[in-house]
Amino acid sequence: MASANSHANAQQKGQCIHCSVDSCQHHADNGLCSLPDIQVAPKKSCCTGKADESQCNSYKCRW
Repeated sequence: MASANSHANAQQKGQCIHCSVDSCQHHADNGLCSLPDIQVAPKKSCCTGKADESQCNSYKCRW
């Protein structure tokens, strides 16, 4: 996770995390992630160079 200092810097720059994963408990109705920062990680056994080779490691199932 990002440090408190880097989080403060991101907020000062007006950065936000857009998310369309409705099943995640951090997904807000406004289409944003409610977390101040997320952890992005590579998928296992995936090195294709395409956008789908990474995932949000902060995901938690809503249900």
